[in-house]
Amino acid sequence: MPSDLFGSKREGVPTEPVPDRAAPHRFTATGMRATPKVEWIEITVKSALNRVEGMPFRWSINPYRGCAHACSYCMSGDTPILMGDGSTKPLGELRAGDVIYGTRRHGARRRYVRTTVRAHWRVNKLAYRIVLEDGTELIASGDHRFLSDRGWKYVVELASSRRRRPIQIVRVLGDLRERLRLLHTIDPAITRQRNIEGHGVKSTARLEVRAIEPLGVRELCDITTGTGDFIANGVVSHNCFARVTHWYLDQDGVNDWSSRIYVKVNAPEVLRRELARPSWTREQVAIGTATDPYQPAEGAYRITRRVLEALRDHKTPASIVTKSTMILRDRDVLAQLARGPGMSVYFSFTTVNETLAREIEPDVPPPARRLEVMRALAEGGVPVGVLLAPVLPGLTDDEDHLAAVVEAARDHGAGSLGTMLLHLGPVVRDAYFQYLEHKHPDLLPEYERLYRGKYAPRAYQRRVQEVVAALKRRLGFPDRASSRGMNGQTPAPAQQRLF
Repeated sequence: MPSDLFGSKREGVPTEPVPDRAAPHRFTATGMRATPKVEWIEITVKSALNRVEGMPFRWSINPYRGCAHACSYCMSGDTPILMGDGSTKPLGELRAGDVIYGTRRHGARRRYVRTTVRAHWRVNKLAYRIVLEDGTELIASGDHRFLSDRGWKYVVELASSRRRRPIQIVRVLGDLRERLRLLHTIDPAITRQRNIEGHGVKSTARLEVRAIEPLGVRELCDITTGTGDFIANGVVSHNCFARVTHWYLDQDGVNDWSSRIYVKVNAPEVLRRELARPSWTREQVAIGTATDPYQPAEGAYRITRRVLEALRDHKTPASIVTKSTMILRDRDVLAQLARGPGMSVYFSFTTVNETLAREIEPDVPPPARRLEVMRALAEGGVPVGVLLAPVLPGLTDDEDHLAAVVEAARDHGAGSLGTMLLHLGPVVRDAYFQYLEHKHPDLLPEYERLYRGKYAPRAYQRRVQEVVAALKRRLGFPDRASSRGMNGQTPAPAQQRLF
């Protein structure tokens, strides 16, 4: 059974060329990196090379479609969750496929509806005990959200609100609440008596937050549901939001499919056929321009490695953009390409600040580890560079922040450094603005001013580029460019995942 670098194991991973299939073949990944549980969907493709317009390169390859997203909105595993039959079950015992209650807005009112659990996972996080006015207790992480009289509010916002106008938490109240309590006590055989489908969500009593107490780090649980929420100890509780880069497959890129990665199982074989054509002129190929080629699935499938071997055998120069340290596994093939047709590896850094990196890239190896791997590749003869991307206005665009990345890149063997500003397409915009509302609400007005469209104003982009160029000169950045490795043009990939 193949095992990836992070402990994930799965059965049925092909080691030989995979024949074309009419239907996708699905596997569920397990292990340390399957957080939340990730479904790998094997697909076959007719072409591996993608023609690119408007970039420094004309061809690209993306072995995977979609990138797994790690969520951090969690609660204690013993929190009772309202099930679809009106009973309750501890959050830690829920499984994908379970029917529970969530809520949906119908017209002007939010109503209880049945929904299903799509994913369930555990994580260790700093926990808080929240005590409501009626004595209800909840244990959740600081970034968990509950429905209040002023919309969805995070635990940290509930804490700060206690110093101002108290927030009222919304929960199953009044006759409906008492009815469910009675039915849970007597457990009637006729379960339809516990049906609350279609009932309106309303509060009939004051439920101020009376106390919030930090508990230290605990194992917490979370779920993803069809409605985006669930009922935790009677309180309407939000689950995680998610985004993946394959949103354009007629799928919801913010809330659905966050745990589905499409694996192009036959890409290496298709690529070999394409590279063998007489018309192929061995132009440079960029790998990982849309999604990271070294995400966890690569540990089992090794598709990126087989793509590199095909490029080496057909004497085709290549470049890779990644945030993963798994690339170190393939340093032998990378070095062979570097000595032959040409190879360059670009590590993407949004920041080298460890705290901010954990906030915006929770499922990515920390900056210090990526820098170590970059240095190891450079010492092994593989030209390496840094993509300072995306630069986030108000978070990573100040001179000190940019200087820290430039200096770290210089000290760890980078031969070039390029910069790209944040751009916000429709789906990315929704996810990023949710992040700002959660972590940096004070920045929302500035982002609404800067991002009336997909891109920040040209004047702002020029200013950031000029600051980075001045920092490179001041810090003595080498800007080495090898004709057999880096071609002097840092690739400008499609923006990779945040969060």
